[in-house]
Amino acid sequence: MFLFILRRLGQIVLSLVVILFITFYLMHAAPGDFFNIERLANQQITGARLSQFEEKSPTLMLWEERYGENSPTWKQILIYVQHAAVLDFGPSFRYPDTTIQEMMALAFPRTFILAFIPMFLALLIGIPMGILAAVYRNTWIDRATMFISMLGICIPSYVIALLAIVLFAVTLQWFPTSGWGSWYHLVLPVLAMVFQPVASIARYVRASLAKELNEDYVRTVYAKGGGRNQAIFRHALRNSLIPLLTISGPQFAFLMVSTAFIESVFNIPGMGKLFVAAAGSRDYPMIITSTLFFGFLIMVMNLLVDIGYAMIDPRIRLSYQRRR
Repeated sequence: MFLFILRRLGQIVLSLVVILFITFYLMHAAPGDFFNIERLANQQITGARLSQFEEKSPTLMLWEERYGENSPTWKQILIYVQHAAVLDFGPSFRYPDTTIQEMMALAFPRTFILAFIPMFLALLIGIPMGILAAVYRNTWIDRATMFISMLGICIPSYVIALLAIVLFAVTLQWFPTSGWGSWYHLVLPVLAMVFQPVASIARYVRASLAKELNEDYVRTVYAKGGGRNQAIFRHALRNSLIPLLTISGPQFAFLMVSTAFIESVFNIPGMGKLFVAAAGSRDYPMIITSTLFFGFLIMVMNLLVDIGYAMIDPRIRLSYQRRR
């Protein structure tokens, strides 16, 4: 098991290096840069000519000082890795007086809360929905549950967010439309994000439990005089919930990444909003660091799922031991 974890950590490092190369090259291949965008914005605000902004901005000079003026991309990548190894990601272009690690330290807890609450509610709601659909298969309960799940999967979270704003914020005026600070600000974002994971978990539990209910060991429980509740909750459900780990970790990571849309809609100062703002203004340091962070988050969640799977299922743990 220890060797398996070491191999996976090595794969994570290798994957992060690949992501870093791709991000650097795509970033430089994209049209425009922070300096030109800044000049155009200054022209629109002040009405001045572009020639008045030909001098290098402090942010551009800071980038060239850190990575070398007109240095090739591969050299910039090596310099970035050297700084990132000691958690020195440098300042942001948009906020040159603040380091990226300080900005992420403030933004990450908000994004984590915004993803954790929908995930917790999704497990709390989705598992009972899936159990009901599996137990009452081919009935109106099953069809209604699967219909609701299909809607949750098909409707994007930002569409639900806009509908929630119109209904609960504009029409009824129950909750604020933007901001961060109290639980009132969390209600609409969580409502917008919870439908998709609830739908996915309900469908997954329904399919897994329905399969387990047809296994021979469940028939054996009935043959020994056990009731339906004993067969479902003491035997079939326990086995059917083990594969739920397979989607729980990636689902949580997906919620962390998908907060970019929700944070933009509700003006929440989290990781997603930082990334969207950086992409729009070509804030190179923030783009690179945010991309690596989200990639690292997804891979770590997958690793934790594999470890948890091995701890629960002895067959998986034995297969890892045989790979030594």
